[in-house]
Amino acid sequence: MTSLIEFRDFSFQYDSQQEPTLHEINLKIAKGEKVLLAGPSGSGKSTLGKCINGLIPNLDKGTITGQCLIDGKDISQTDLFALSFTTSTILQDTDAQFIGLTVGEDIAFSLENDCVPQDEMKKTVAHWAGELGLSDLLTQAPQSLSGGQKQRVALAGVLVDESPILLFDEPLANLDPAAGYQTMRLIDQMQKKYGATIIIIEHRLEEVLTQEVDRIVLVDDGKIIADQKTDDLLKQDLLEQAGVREPLYLDALKVAGVDVTALDKLAPLEKLPDDPAIREKLLAWQESYAPLAKPASGDALLTLDGAGHQYSPEQKYPLKGVTATINQGDFISVVGQNGAGKTTLCRLICGFLLSEGTISWKGEDLAGYSIKERADKIGYVMQDPNQMISQTMIFDEVALGLRLRQVPEEEVKERVYQALKVCGLYPFRNWPIAALSFGQKKRVTIAAILVLEPDLIILDEPTAGQDWKTYTEIMSFLKKLNESGKTIMIITHDMHLMLEYTDRSLVFAKGQLIADTSPIKLLTDEKLVEEASLRQVSLYQLADFYHLPDPEDFTEKFVGYERARLEAEHE
Repeated sequence: MTSLIEFRDFSFQYDSQQEPTLHEINLKIAKGEKVLLAGPSGSGKSTLGKCINGLIPNLDKGTITGQCLIDGKDISQTDLFALSFTTSTILQDTDAQFIGLTVGEDIAFSLENDCVPQDEMKKTVAHWAGELGLSDLLTQAPQSLSGGQKQRVALAGVLVDESPILLFDEPLANLDPAAGYQTMRLIDQMQKKYGATIIIIEHRLEEVLTQEVDRIVLVDDGKIIADQKTDDLLKQDLLEQAGVREPLYLDALKVAGVDVTALDKLAPLEKLPDDPAIREKLLAWQESYAPLAKPASGDALLTLDGAGHQYSPEQKYPLKGVTATINQGDFISVVGQNGAGKTTLCRLICGFLLSEGTISWKGEDLAGYSIKERADKIGYVMQDPNQMISQTMIFDEVALGLRLRQVPEEEVKERVYQALKVCGLYPFRNWPIAALSFGQKKRVTIAAILVLEPDLIILDEPTAGQDWKTYTEIMSFLKKLNESGKTIMIITHDMHLMLEYTDRSLVFAKGQLIADTSPIKLLTDEKLVEEASLRQVSLYQLADFYHLPDPEDFTEKFVGYERARLEAEHE
């Protein structure tokens, strides 16, 4: 097949870096292929993506050796405008991609730039809006939509160009599980229907592999360490060695003693063989494993009674009537569909918004407390790190809260270094924040709160965009904090995180708290899963696929096994 993308002994070094980011890359991607670029943070995946869409070397300057050809055009000799007709990019942050005031205007933007006649433009916009289920949203502002709808608008805005290459930069990072699954299905449908070449850069391997992927290109330390068909790579240990988490159901098969190397298909899960021998091994493991007892909750710490907030009279689903008690030592996940009120709730607790009802701390109404007084008890890590950062240097940002509290400088240094080590940032301690990636900035903000050691720590999507190694380091540290008596609340779309680390889930949909239950009970309740735009994890799907008599018990036991294993690894 003809190569649409080809790297020939390609290396690249940013002008601002002392060492090359990419080393002797040799890669061919044929027309119509769907390829996943996987690897840990800082491995070079995003830099490869910037070569494919022409940002390198046109905007991000540096030294190139070798060649990168996109549809036959050498990127070092082709301007960004010319390359834009070949590659369209869908960003991780869809809000940063919107131009128009309405969905219709945004989809039409590139057509307007190309001076397409208005009749033809309207016809093209109507076509793609219909293809992506956006026909009823054309007059709405893109920012008012849910995460999944925003992804579809962004996709429509690039599909109108009919570029042969579609590059997705972490398309699942900010989506709830149901919207993430729908996005992967949509990408699959677009590829099959229009023959586009799809490149996906993503950490969340299991979610990507709910649809078939032709190849996985595994990148580490600026080099391609594997370029294989999906099933061939999943039969090896290269993903784990590189710090990329393999699908959880594969872990369960291996732990149960199933030889996955002997199976023809490993992904998607529905392609596994319907083999009674596999069922017997899973059942035998389930019957043999005894989970550990769960710790009891402590005294009431934070009490919500009818809490809520409405941003404007036009808001369709304002947060209202939230009543719940957060106990000392709880480890809670706050989950639900995009726009359900999860972040609003946390802003109410921190005092950033005025709340209806009552919010109490150990029985005392917080209404009279200032934001600073609440911050001594409650630490909050926002979803967007740029909203929290105020200093130029990493060390100074993490040290700021301690210095404002007049902590001695020697103690500041010791505590900051410890927090930076936990968050994988110690090697960058003397770097300017401007030199960091979005994921690294997120870790800086987590470190800035962890260093203060508040009684209740609220984190909004702390692991979004993080590789498996950093993810486990952060979560293991939070688990240790929890075991030492700290209370943790995490807003998350990551169902694995919810299952493996949290003991209780607050579930939101359309501005209301619809359930306060255990993660296992939540993800085995089909009605709740659908209402909250979640998705059942692959462990439950595996048990259901092999007709185990109690899929909920199997899921709970394997989650217990994984927790024990992760804790042992981080002792």
